[in-house]
Amino acid sequence: MRKPRGTRLALTSGGVVFAVTMALWAGASYSSDASGDRASLQKKYQRPAEIPFPEGDTYSEAKSKLGKILFFDPILSGSKSRSCATCHNPGLSWADGLPRAIGEKQAALPVRTPTILNVAWGEQLGWDGHFRNLEAVAFGPIGSPKNMNMPEPQLIQRLTAIPGYVALATYERSIVSSQAPFDRWIKGDESAMSEPAKRGFDLFNGKANCASCHNSWAFTDGSFHDIGVAHGNDIGRGKLFPKSVKLRYAFKTPTLRDVARRAPYMHDGSVPTLNAVIDLYNRGGIDRPSRADEIKPLGLSANEKADLIAFLQTLTGQQESVSEPPLPR
Repeated sequence: MRKPRGTRLALTSGGVVFAVTMALWAGASYSSDASGDRASLQKKYQRPAEIPFPEGDTYSEAKSKLGKILFFDPILSGSKSRSCATCHNPGLSWADGLPRAIGEKQAALPVRTPTILNVAWGEQLGWDGHFRNLEAVAFGPIGSPKNMNMPEPQLIQRLTAIPGYVALATYERSIVSSQAPFDRWIKGDESAMSEPAKRGFDLFNGKANCASCHNSWAFTDGSFHDIGVAHGNDIGRGKLFPKSVKLRYAFKTPTLRDVARRAPYMHDGSVPTLNAVIDLYNRGGIDRPSRADEIKPLGLSANEKADLIAFLQTLTGQQESVSEPPLPR
């Protein structure tokens, strides 16, 4: 019998159960001047039925529970005062709402805290993609002197009574954005979105060309682009690929799920509102050799900008309550 590759966790309204593997839709490219057929576009944004887990870190309920404990446990920081949830707060759409992340010594870090919503579908994680997988992400901030400042030998010593450190990634993969008005519309409920929001959807996939990067149900291509925001030594993925012209100033495309409650925006938190984000893209950002080909002045009218905002607001679901687990002391 062939060994199955990895594990998938089904997403159902009643909870999570094991299920068979299914393929994710890989976002298609879109023309910048054609709105396309709305019905056919809707099919490309349907939510997946399952959470994927890798072969080397398959799902178990016990490991997920342990991962949740570790996620909320400040024992993972050098001072025992900061946990993963300090920056990835479930009440703030799994981010912190700050322009820049704050480290253990209360110093601002170079980039903003990214949300970990739908991180199970991500690859090359981090704003510059330097984490190879979610397991590496879990350990990276913990060991960083500027972040949680927990050296590996001390960490291992502290966790000897809590086996299975890799469980952190198992729990984080279960963090999935809730059903939003957009999802109900995709399923056929025409009343779930207003007419301005539907026009915004057409613009998103057409004239505004947002879907060239923010595609699929998670509204990200998982890739890296210079959108004309970063400057100076803030070169993103260019640090990893110094000879690449296109990767200079390139940062990862963030998900747009829950985007209405995740201000400020961009990797450095430099854009305060969604309206300002739309204005930035409308201008086209800084024109330079590294700027992504998709980024150019759009010529959006005031009404078109309003329709885009109306659509983006439909990507935010109801905020779900997450209880902090009792810590093993």
